[in-house]
Amino acid sequence: MSKIFKRIKIEELFHFEAIIDTISVSYLKWCNPKIVNSMKIISWNVNGLRAVVKKGNWQWLMIERPDIFCLQEVKATAEQLPEEIRNPHGYFSYFDSPKEKKGYSGVALYSKIKPEKVEFVLGLPHLDIEGRLIAAYYKDFVLLNVYFPNGGGGPERLKYKLEFYDEFLKFVEKLRKQSKSVIFCGDINTAHEEIDLARPKENEENTGFLPEERAWIDEVVNHGYVDIFRHLNPNKIDAYTYWDMKTAARDRNVGWRIDYFFVSSDLLPRINKTEILSHIYGSDHCPISLEIK
Repeated sequence: MSKIFKRIKIEELFHFEAIIDTISVSYLKWCNPKIVNSMKIISWNVNGLRAVVKKGNWQWLMIERPDIFCLQEVKATAEQLPEEIRNPHGYFSYFDSPKEKKGYSGVALYSKIKPEKVEFVLGLPHLDIEGRLIAAYYKDFVLLNVYFPNGGGGPERLKYKLEFYDEFLKFVEKLRKQSKSVIFCGDINTAHEEIDLARPKENEENTGFLPEERAWIDEVVNHGYVDIFRHLNPNKIDAYTYWDMKTAARDRNVGWRIDYFFVSSDLLPRINKTEILSHIYGSDHCPISLEIK
């Protein structure tokens, strides 16, 4: 019997998992329709998808089987990924990769439900060239998976980051004017308030906590978008999503909360919960999740 199991490929196990998942959902729907009205979305800056696969953490995603999962900093084109990662059983998959610089940036979105439409651009070539955005249009909301630029590397990169911020907000505001409900998630690369990083005073002059970067998040909130983690956990401390690997900061929980789910305020009544999954390793970021009914 053990020899038989040794011959089964891991992707075949995931295929079997997908079949069981489908049967389970059908059974739950028959027993209690309210259970399956909840959708789970996971967002994770993987700091290299191929590295996450090599470390074995892709298996966690396939076992968790969220309805949608959004990855940032993929650092690979779709063509560079194995078939079982590019097209896992039970998911529709979409990728946006840098158009020039390879092995850099990049986002991916995997969804059990096929979106009605998918877009990959803000509409400005110099901002779209780095492969930072996927907008998936579903029946009752638009989900944007975004890897926002890091402001490090000099004044030009900070200027680029702030321009990306401004154009992104214009983009989602256009969606709102079309009466679309909006969810956006990903690595925003800025901690909003002092509670969102372990050492705020020491980082007041560092990118990721500069006044102009934080002011943009203020603007996002003022436009009616809700940082759902902070909304549900207004006073929770030591809740971080990123830790510097070079200084082993995760061991001491000296971190930053720079990964977010924002929702337009009309979606608030539909939010079940959100979590920071800090027990999941494999990257310098941990995954975050959102459950919406």
